[in-house]
Amino acid sequence: MIPVIAPVAPGRDGATYNINADTFSGAIAGALEAARLLFLTDVPGVLDKSGQLIKELSVVEAKKLIRDGTISGGMIPKVETCIEAIERGVEGVVILNGKKRHAVLLELLTEHGAGTLIVR
Repeated sequence: MIPVIAPVAPGRDGATYNINADTFSGAIAGALEAARLLFLTDVPGVLDKSGQLIKELSVVEAKKLIRDGTISGGMIPKVETCIEAIERGVEGVVILNGKKRHAVLLELLTEHGAGTLIVR
């Protein structure tokens, strides 16, 4: 996938451009075959239908949750970007709450992490 660059509100002096940061990050991580890609958001990660955090998903499981509506709204493009990054060679992608104190450290330095890990 090539990062999406779309013109936004062209002005008198030309257009400004909006680059989807998730798409861009996923493409770069895939090209580098990164071990891990972290997406910081304002939710704990991927939630099940009862609102509980799903700690780990495979690509197959993530696609199923998109199809059945468990993953919905703005989380769909984020999870699809995670899937594409994994299909490009990233070992795992984590979606976690960037508002949570020490979320990145918890994700990287603890056994259970702090968000949802998506793997092949």
